[in-house]
Amino acid sequence: MQEQTILNYIKNVITNLPTDWLNLTTHRLDIYNEQLAKTEFLDQFENLLKNNNYDAASLNELPTAYDYIRLGHPLSCVLEWSISQINKIGTEQVISFSSINIPILAILRKNLFENKNTLILFKNELPKSFDIETVKKIYGYNFEVQKLNENQEIPDFNGSIILFEDKKDICDFDYSHNVDFFINTRKDLGSILLVKGENNKNYISEIQHVRRRETIAMTPANTLIALQELTNSSCNIPSFDYQADKKTVLNSIKNITGINTKAVVGSSGLSIQYAIVMGLIDHAIENYNGRPIKIVVPPNCYGGTNDQARRVAACLDNVEVMDLPVDGGSDMVNSIDLVLEKIAEQNAVPYIIAEIPTNPRVEVPDLIKLKDVLSKKRNTASGNLAIPPVFILDQTFCPNVHFLGNNEILAPIQTIAYVSGSKFPSGGRCTAGYCTANTKAAHLMEKIEYHIQLCDNEATELQMEILAQQMPSMNQRISDAYKNTREFVSFIEKELPDAKINFVSEELALLGFTPSVFSLDLPTKGDTKEEREIYKRELNLKLINLMISEIPSESKYCVSYGQLKGCYWTIPATSTQGTTKEEDKDYIARVALSGNMNLNLHKKVFLDFVKEI
Repeated sequence: MQEQTILNYIKNVITNLPTDWLNLTTHRLDIYNEQLAKTEFLDQFENLLKNNNYDAASLNELPTAYDYIRLGHPLSCVLEWSISQINKIGTEQVISFSSINIPILAILRKNLFENKNTLILFKNELPKSFDIETVKKIYGYNFEVQKLNENQEIPDFNGSIILFEDKKDICDFDYSHNVDFFINTRKDLGSILLVKGENNKNYISEIQHVRRRETIAMTPANTLIALQELTNSSCNIPSFDYQADKKTVLNSIKNITGINTKAVVGSSGLSIQYAIVMGLIDHAIENYNGRPIKIVVPPNCYGGTNDQARRVAACLDNVEVMDLPVDGGSDMVNSIDLVLEKIAEQNAVPYIIAEIPTNPRVEVPDLIKLKDVLSKKRNTASGNLAIPPVFILDQTFCPNVHFLGNNEILAPIQTIAYVSGSKFPSGGRCTAGYCTANTKAAHLMEKIEYHIQLCDNEATELQMEILAQQMPSMNQRISDAYKNTREFVSFIEKELPDAKINFVSEELALLGFTPSVFSLDLPTKGDTKEEREIYKRELNLKLINLMISEIPSESKYCVSYGQLKGCYWTIPATSTQGTTKEEDKDYIARVALSGNMNLNLHKKVFLDFVKEI
């Protein structure tokens, strides 16, 4: 297809852009087929192109491009498709990032497992944040670096060659260069990686998985700018007062957490988690003289948390993941006690990642017992004092709870808390997340900040602006959403008493645990366990489909929560637990309410559902 035809069509698409393409941060499950994901979106997009149809309504009906905006979204797919068409290569060979450093790390990770050499050629300079020695020592990657001067030929090299170039025209690639990977970067937009040659196509899925787990795709707003510049469309690059916005956000974090330690704001919750884990590994290597490192993770927690921890461990010989059963009958306190005893015996460094309340069962452990088990003195097999744990707390469900204050329950334990920003901090408007620490763990924040910068995973200017707008009202929105959730849960308990509901008790709510998410185990029937499970799963979907069809303006089949309005429904086993082992998945309905919704209408539709069953 002619390049100009493509560019003209994209220009018209930009003019008729569906608003959700810029504003949604999590996928709509009602138009999402996980097995086809991006290919289905582009197949139907190309059909619109053939018919020269760029009507906003038609574009809006295209199926969801990827499962999360982190991995990709309609605009990133359109950008990558456009560049691939211009360069006459497969669409999957073009991958955009918000980070300018992570694409290098993605290739290095693959070559670590391939036991393959890597040469990074750069035309102007590598980013100052890309610390070569740290990437080799802490991340475990091996590579060489060489500056490529003007008109200098690509050198011969036994391994992969990356050509890294910072350039204003980020979409312009000189495909004639004899290299394996091109990385074009622009600080205000991110980066675009182009995979060259059939022999390198086996890198694509691995690179995309890095984008999914350790960073995010180029954001919709920045992708739109890249597309406007590619098509010579009118382009108004927004201006931001980044320092003022950052000051507002950091002050909000201090007010919300009740602690005055350093905070770090990243491009997503997983970007933050990656910086925490790599920062702690860096600290351990520096301070604990080569002792083994154990990352302790609940096996059924959010799939990204679980998967990322295992991916880090796979790269480093001295890092291992250990399971921490916490949910659905397993007690977090007992599990932590057992696992810390094992780690102490091995004279290892313990890092525990856990959610409070747990996801999706919304359980809160006995906090006094939790404090006791985390602060308990343990001995190694040789009788020496064991290394105390660092407790890494995902408090996304309840970011308003004061875990970190000097007089709070976890004050004696090194505790780092982080929150996914696509939830309550931004109200679903962006993916940026944050973390901070209590006084006991404050010394670890420098390392975490260092690694968020090394990966170029800090929040973008627009993300920081959104957080600055939304975070001051966060605690009020949490309170309003909880009131709706408590009322809806009480209604279900009355109208469908045989259902099992996982939600916090009113006693826990008085302690500040006021989530707006509950899980619903519907009553089932059948002669065998298999029949009862099949019936329950069908009933879950029947309920969700009824809700989203009867209240389409508010009820969505989506995985998020903390949203500014409406109500979200999902099945964790088929969404947030996508990479979790099958035996640890939860085939229940998870419901997330906001403070701004027609609760009476939701009650009415739920009552209709009860009458049908």
